Amino acid sequence: MQNVDAINSGIPAIPKDNYLTNGFSLKSWLLTKDHKRIAIMYLITISMFFMAGGLYASAIRLELLTPETDLLTSATYNKVFTQHGILMIFFFLIPSIPAVLGNFLLPIMIGAKDLALPRINLLSLYIYWIGGALTVFALLQGGVDTGWTFYTPYSTTFSNSYVMAVGLGIFINGFSSILTGLNFIVTVHTMRAPGMTWFRLPLFVWAQYATSLVMILGTPVIAITVLLLAIERTVGVGIFDPAIGGDPILFQHLFWFYSHPAVYIMILPGMGVISELISNFSRKKIFGYEFIAFSSIAIAVFGFLVWGHHMFVSGQSIYAGMVFSFLTMVVAVPSAIKMFNWTATLYKGSISYDTPMLYAIGFMGLFLIGGLTGLFLGAIGLTVHLTDTYFVVAHFHYVMVGGQVIAYLGGIHYWWPKMTGRMYSEFWGKISAMLVFIGFNLTFFPQFIVGYQGMPRRYASYPAEFQVLNIFSTAGASVLGVGLVMPVIYLGASLINGKPAGDNPWMLPGLEWRTSSPPPTENFEKTPVVTWEAYEFGEESGLDLDGARRRDQVSTVV
Repeated sequence: MQNVDAINSGIPAIPKDNYLTNGFSLKSWLLTKDHKRIAIMYLITISMFFMAGGLYASAIRLELLTPETDLLTSATYNKVFTQHGILMIFFFLIPSIPAVLGNFLLPIMIGAKDLALPRINLLSLYIYWIGGALTVFALLQGGVDTGWTFYTPYSTTFSNSYVMAVGLGIFINGFSSILTGLNFIVTVHTMRAPGMTWFRLPLFVWAQYATSLVMILGTPVIAITVLLLAIERTVGVGIFDPAIGGDPILFQHLFWFYSHPAVYIMILPGMGVISELISNFSRKKIFGYEFIAFSSIAIAVFGFLVWGHHMFVSGQSIYAGMVFSFLTMVVAVPSAIKMFNWTATLYKGSISYDTPMLYAIGFMGLFLIGGLTGLFLGAIGLTVHLTDTYFVVAHFHYVMVGGQVIAYLGGIHYWWPKMTGRMYSEFWGKISAMLVFIGFNLTFFPQFIVGYQGMPRRYASYPAEFQVLNIFSTAGASVLGVGLVMPVIYLGASLINGKPAGDNPWMLPGLEWRTSSPPPTENFEKTPVVTWEAYEFGEESGLDLDGARRRDQVSTVV
């Protein structure tokens, strides 16, 4: 641990005994059971998948710069947008926050030495690698052209691409999510520090807990769906293909029963990150803690009840459509509660506009647009017109990129000093955050307009009247790309020449800020005893009202 005198002198030092330096061989990393090292390996791998998915996105935007198919053929374009979706959704969006930030922080935030099942945690990483390697191999061999949803009959009859190899990779990868979710639930139930009651848990932990429930309950459904698809393709049993007695609507029901809850696997952890950022950079206790905590559980529950709103034009009954439309409006309520409470927390707060806070404010604006446009798609009459247009593409990206990716970047910047012991350049961090926000809106807001005007998605060519707005989208994608590449540069540079961060660079009350930066292998020298409420900035937390650090800030027992 750093000593208090060093902090008070303004010259913090990076501790010599930390998880990064304790055995620095390749073998010690590959066989580690330390949740922090596993999180770092996830971070590296997930970043590689994100960059690969980003390259596919660049190819899509370059092709759509002109109305004609002058860069990619229609067949190649089908593969490019399919592979972009597969890599981004299954290998970045779903695992990124739980596998990286959740793995690293959840034990520390509840005062535990590690996750409850450390060997299973390492196994989940290996499974992720195996599933990802198989998927990438299949994409390099020839790719998939069915769309990331693998809709039948494309995936069962018309496609001769590597559907089954990619499906097997996703099937394997699903077990990584299940094991991670199981590990988080067991850890939260059994390994909380003395005094860490359920209503003293950070909201990030509540979000991870709710997400873990969805992982465990929903992921087996997509695994079974992929297995049934394999049986039909290899054995010829009529499950989804109507030509041999199957039902293609059954595939959509099974797929979306998982894939809509998967949206909340992607966004719920991001909401947990934003709750941390809003409260801590406002220097104010979160407004309505219990409501935000229970809204995470409500989102997880209601997420299993709305899958049919993806199928309004698929042939399901109008009565089922009406029920799903109503439930879609209901599921917006817990998200609205979070938005209201975040806004109330900001009101009269002592706000500091550091880089993580810029991402949090950007999240609120972008997610608000994504959520409100979701109501358009939940209304049966409107969605008949908007389905399969670029309006859907814009809505999805405002929720996923404007939501989850922005939250992930905010979380990485927020906890980077704790993970590495180094501070990054605030100047370049703020520039990057603004470029991401501006570039994102320039990329995807025009797609609401062209979608409402009727431009269909998943086509390499389009009517010439849509070209101007597509040029705006491609230009915006260039700005967005620059904003996303910049953190790789300045965060990487901080590892070499970044200033030592100190234990608590943001001066915050959470448990993760009461251990050294980077943390020791077992997180705490002594087991912490929690005697303060969550997001407590008063004397009870060991911090004065201005956030200044006190010598007696940590109560410990052997």
